[in-house]
Amino acid sequence: MLFRHLVVASSLIFLTACSTVPITGRSQLNLIPGSSMLSMSLQQYDQFLKEHKVSTNQEQTQMVKRVGTRVQHAVERYFASSGLSDHLANYKWEFNLVEDTQVNAWCMPGGKVVVYTGILPVAKGEAGLAVVLGHEIAHAIAEHGNERMSQGLMAQMGGVALSTALSTQTAATQQLWMSVYGVGAQYGAILPYGRMQESEADHLGLIFMAMAGYDPNEAITFWQRMASQKSGQATPEFLSTHPSDTTRIENIKRLIPEAMKQYKR
Repeated sequence: MLFRHLVVASSLIFLTACSTVPITGRSQLNLIPGSSMLSMSLQQYDQFLKEHKVSTNQEQTQMVKRVGTRVQHAVERYFASSGLSDHLANYKWEFNLVEDTQVNAWCMPGGKVVVYTGILPVAKGEAGLAVVLGHEIAHAIAEHGNERMSQGLMAQMGGVALSTALSTQTAATQQLWMSVYGVGAQYGAILPYGRMQESEADHLGLIFMAMAGYDPNEAITFWQRMASQKSGQATPEFLSTHPSDTTRIENIKRLIPEAMKQYKR
């Protein structure tokens, strides 16, 4: 009888926690309430800004805000055209540039975006930055963070209820959060997500940057530059949770025709 109740309860959790990723249509399991994700996002984002130096370079800062806003508006247009504007109802977009040599950028739930100055030489201008922001915003839009947090909490905390873990296991939850969103990790949120989520973010990111008026072909040269930033021998793809540079670039090339349909100068 107990086993039957557990099965029923588990089934209900899976049914109520399933969502669909925009554009790709993939089903995913997100166990953490959206309100909790937004609350954690605001708290961690504010804490990060208190502990890091926001750039005083007005030209670079304005570029980040300009490109970010264009991608934001593209995302909003896509969701409006698909009748999904409610999905973004609690988003309070914000774009900041911080002084840090790391090649890094990330976007938390609710549209809280940080770009590190170290990635600007790799971006080489607005189009390259649009690749970065499209990709990172795509992770947030696709709720990859919730997906990874859910997996991590279930793996690390076993039978502890998610609500209990979120309210009492604050240190572990914060550490997991920082890991999931790539805060402080070299190459940013390119690392914490899995291969499927990375490919999905590439896909969505191309669509969003194209809708924002940036040529999706810029993604190819950007990722080629990113590959050249890595020192030492790359991890073989079969040992990695992330696409190899070659695989990523080839996948992007196959997605370019679809993205180009959305591209308007």
